Amino acid sequence: MASLKPLAGKVCIVTGATRGIGKGIALQLGAAGATVYITGRTLKKREGDPVGGSLEETASEVKKKGGDCIPVQCDHSKDNDIKALFDRVSRDQDGQLDVLVNNAYSGVQAIANAYNKPFWEQDPGVWDEINVVGLRNHYICSVYAAKLMVPRKRGLIVNVSSAGGLSYIFNVAYGVGKEGCDRMAVDCAIELKKHNVAFVSLWPGAVRTENLIHIINEKSFGEGKDVKILEEAITSGETPEYAGLAVTHLAADPNVMKKTGRILIAADLGNEYGFVDVDGVRRSSMRELGFALSFTTKSPIFKKIIPSFIRIPCWMLSLAGNKF
Repeated sequence: MASLKPLAGKVCIVTGATRGIGKGIALQLGAAGATVYITGRTLKKREGDPVGGSLEETASEVKKKGGDCIPVQCDHSKDNDIKALFDRVSRDQDGQLDVLVNNAYSGVQAIANAYNKPFWEQDPGVWDEINVVGLRNHYICSVYAAKLMVPRKRGLIVNVSSAGGLSYIFNVAYGVGKEGCDRMAVDCAIELKKHNVAFVSLWPGAVRTENLIHIINEKSFGEGKDVKILEEAITSGETPEYAGLAVTHLAADPNVMKKTGRILIAADLGNEYGFVDVDGVRRSSMRELGFALSFTTKSPIFKKIIPSFIRIPCWMLSLAGNKF
């Protein structure tokens, strides 16, 4: 990026930023100079919490990076809390909101608890655990964000989604929710485009979040070959800040409208914008043929011998989700 503070003067909201991907995104937006409102249910550090993470801790880290961070306690399963969040930002910032990142999610433990169980053996309540704070909340936040962005004729909304929106991963409720997030970005973008507001869906790869590492350590996914593969993918995966770098570059891109209505893979953005993960690793995209073959065959040889620039076209990748 051309400037050390390319987002100076920008106002952002990152939902679900006490830890994990949301925290990583908040850290990078703050480091780029934005004023970042962060949300979550846990305001203060809780002693004895095996995973940890709070809004105040995230805000402190953002400020250490030179950013301005405002923690707002918010339960994203409650409509009144969501409305109060956007009302506050509107009052504080005279109606300005430049970036919304829909990241809040409460279904990780529910997914782990139900792992490898068919949907009819799971409590039907798993749907709400996964999709109320995930899919439903993302829509409500997007409505309120658009009310602020459309009059100003600029803005960016990002749904944090995953490849589960393309084909089966984890369970039925998870996949339906992620495909809903992707479709939301595509359809909302159609209505927002004439107002110069961009809406995209972002697919990070496997991310080594605090919560997932704790679940792995507790063996909550169970045992088996597929579990071992999943755990290896997570422990060697992206840092939470890699998605933050992707969002920051999108927010700083004057031509971001060319990407509106699309699903964007974080590692593809790393290749396009020229950034690596904060641990110095160049992350591989699921579209890189060598990476894809190595992952599916469980043999690293393909990743070593096939150049990274040889990629699966997006149209071909989309065939994995073909329903006709």
